[in-house]
Amino acid sequence: MSAKNGWSRREFIQASCATCALAAVPAPALPAGLYLSPPRRVKDLHLVEARHYEKLPNRKIRCKLCPRECVIDDQERGYCGVRENRGGTYYTLVHSRPVTYHVDPIEKKPLFHFLPGTMAFSIATVGCNVECKFCQNWQISQVRPEQVEAFDMPPEMVAEYAKESGSPTIAYTYTEPVIFQEYVYDTAVAGKKKGVRSVMISNGFIQKDPM
Repeated sequence: MSAKNGWSRREFIQASCATCALAAVPAPALPAGLYLSPPRRVKDLHLVEARHYEKLPNRKIRCKLCPRECVIDDQERGYCGVRENRGGTYYTLVHSRPVTYHVDPIEKKPLFHFLPGTMAFSIATVGCNVECKFCQNWQISQVRPEQVEAFDMPPEMVAEYAKESGSPTIAYTYTEPVIFQEYVYDTAVAGKKKGVRSVMISNGFIQKDPM
């Protein structure tokens, strides 16, 4: 059966689901009155050497971040798509490159007994180390860094935004923070210096050492 606009019922349902899913991804937003300027939009990758990997012969590497332990050839990427082997050195491609940021109630994370009634400055990069069929934010969790526009937000800037927005926490959320572990760590350190705590909303699929 066809709809009046020429779509089949299947096409209409698929388009409707895609629209609803896109609406679930928070649009970048900062509280009104914030004196800091919005971050610069960028499409370039920001390479930072990964901290958890093992060098192998023939310029291969073994990723030691999550239990997949991807063995990656030169010029190839791991399962998550955001970490790349370049000449035997492993890099994260998304450090300081969140694709969304928002100020959410801490209960939305959902944390009900941690600083209740406060807000959390929330960020996410692209990528994930699993492919859940029910993922709410698949438009950013299941894409590669080159496919979406990001923001230039170094750790110190995130901490400053959180502090200025009145958020006592920075939340690493929406996608999977394990795959941008270096960015999480550096941002948490920057936040701690300003008295801002950090929370991870994660699948927990990570090795012991990176924790």
